[in-house]
Amino acid sequence: MIDRVITSGTFSLDGGTWEVDNNVWLIGDAREVVVVDAAHDAEAIAERAGGRRVKAIVCTHAHNDHINAAARLAELTGAPIRLHPADQVLWEQVYGPEVAYTPLADGERIPVGGVALEVLHTPGHSPGAVCLHAADQGVLFSGDTLFKGGPGATGRSYSSFETIIESIAERLLSLPPETVVHTGHGDSTSIGAEASHLGDWLARGH
Repeated sequence: MIDRVITSGTFSLDGGTWEVDNNVWLIGDAREVVVVDAAHDAEAIAERAGGRRVKAIVCTHAHNDHINAAARLAELTGAPIRLHPADQVLWEQVYGPEVAYTPLADGERIPVGGVALEVLHTPGHSPGAVCLHAADQGVLFSGDTLFKGGPGATGRSYSSFETIIESIAERLLSLPPETVVHTGHGDSTSIGAEASHLGDWLARGH
């Protein structure tokens, strides 16, 4: 069972602020869920979870628009916040050292509702960016690493075009081409559809 809540707010970094709509994904069953990227509106996310136990709030990375509802949602649900520690500097821009999270590790498996979400460390959009792969379901939750039409943005602090392309090529394009990719913003896509664009991305990046 995969649910989506679209929330709206702002993304701020390097002195700029932009209006954004975020995809918040809830994965699980009728009893429990994992929330991927608690963005903007903790109450709306908690409402979608309903009476189900929230096992974890997983942050695909620590840009403010993906974590700014995490602390409040943790208060509402009692769920732990999970984040790759390589994004500590971005986390502290939002929460300082006062709000704690439990570190994610590459290769870790997060079980929920009969589904296993494998953590894939995919740096580039940010140092600690991760994707979550539900292999048995043929689904990837890509955060801002991979979108319909190309990789996530790398023009701001703590990002690298070369690194994100390496992450996508080595960690994501090896997945089955029919894998559905649920993104942090916008429409879903597939690994096969995005693999066909790889040469175009490389050409644009150089």
